[in-house]
Amino acid sequence: MPALHQLGAHELLAAYRSRSLSPVDVLTDVLAHITACEPVLHATYAVDAYRAMAAAQASEGRWQRGEPMGLLDGVPALLKENIATLGVPIPLGCAATELRPAPADAPPAARLREAGAVILGKTTMPDLGMLSSGLSSFHPLTRNPWNPERTPGGSSAGAAAAAAAGYGPLQVGTDIGGSIRLPAGWCGVFGLKPSHGRVPIGAPYPARVAGPITRSVRDAALMMAVLSRPDWRDHMSLPPERIDWMSLGRELRGLRIGLMLDAGWGLAPQAEVTAAITAAARAFEDAGAIVEPLAPFVDREMADGIDRFWRTRAWVDLQAFDARQRCRVLPFIVAWAEGGATLSGVDLMRNYHQTLAMRAATVAACQPFDFVLSPVAPMPAFAAELPCPTNDPARPFEHIAYTVPFNMSEQPAASINAGYTADGLPIGLQIIGRRFDDLGVLQMAWAWEQMRPTQRPWPMSSP
Repeated sequence: MPALHQLGAHELLAAYRSRSLSPVDVLTDVLAHITACEPVLHATYAVDAYRAMAAAQASEGRWQRGEPMGLLDGVPALLKENIATLGVPIPLGCAATELRPAPADAPPAARLREAGAVILGKTTMPDLGMLSSGLSSFHPLTRNPWNPERTPGGSSAGAAAAAAAGYGPLQVGTDIGGSIRLPAGWCGVFGLKPSHGRVPIGAPYPARVAGPITRSVRDAALMMAVLSRPDWRDHMSLPPERIDWMSLGRELRGLRIGLMLDAGWGLAPQAEVTAAITAAARAFEDAGAIVEPLAPFVDREMADGIDRFWRTRAWVDLQAFDARQRCRVLPFIVAWAEGGATLSGVDLMRNYHQTLAMRAATVAACQPFDFVLSPVAPMPAFAAELPCPTNDPARPFEHIAYTVPFNMSEQPAASINAGYTADGLPIGLQIIGRRFDDLGVLQMAWAWEQMRPTQRPWPMSSP
């Protein structure tokens, strides 16, 4: 039998039901594994073993009485640092932030607690969530379990690293330009960016979503059954909808699938990435789907408009810090945000209009297809110490050309491992659905999970 920290949520719940495992035993093993791995990975923040053990003991009692309180009773879970949990400060990965205890659980945390999940603590993120790496002025550098010399990606850096390393089966991340899918792809795990508003979150914002990061599609589907429950505090959330999240089987024959290998801007995909994504597309084709090339639909003007719009937003956010605090922000972030300091209101609106242009182009390009396949990123995980692959604040987003359009369009998109580079780094396959077809994306990912070649053993496993 695998070590307890290696078991998925479905396996744990079945073992709790049969009383062959206890939530206390599982948590004890998970905490010991985290303790062993954290000196290398630095993926967690504010782990509270005492409160987690109290929750596990309460869960154990419920299972012994045959009265589980929800779908996730006794399953260990971690949430990204920017998702509020009662009493825990939210530094946002940044040493400039004032540390004040959160007054309440944000919706994703509240839903997990209501379902009985055992919340261990939080996972790390880079400064203000504005990097695709684990580089932070507040946390030690977060590293990739497959190769600690490489980044786990970001901004859900710790969540993806934790999932790959076996810090329990359930992680929650957030995504505004690729922050779930990029680290999931670079860490070889599954990450779902739901349709905008599908999962209620705290501090809702256009294009920002919360979603699961797990080792398996089934565990992510189980999480969606919990996370998608309504919460009035998210004024941008979708109306409640009855979705059978565990209905993962579907017929592939006849589906029209677009294959996007050229994003139209940004860094070109490396040969190993293109080969892995093409092989996945051929597997769907062999299963009866109709695969057709999807031409680029985003141009440099749109990409630069979003960059300048986000620079302006970041510059405004930095103004909330005094001079002493701003000195603590990563210099890369400050240098990038300064590009928005002198833009006028007219400039801001022109740049905002480019986000809408990207949205319209993305929806139109995807309309002929049931689903679209693409790389998650043009390259495998880069050096851990870098803020982004270019290491250039003038060109910080050259690696998000495949992910950011689907934040703007609000479409569901997932990352799932497609294969490995010659030196053993995971390569992420992105699966995109039409707006609101979150279940369809999960079904396609589950189908690929069954078809893909045997996966390599998880990194940093312990007996």
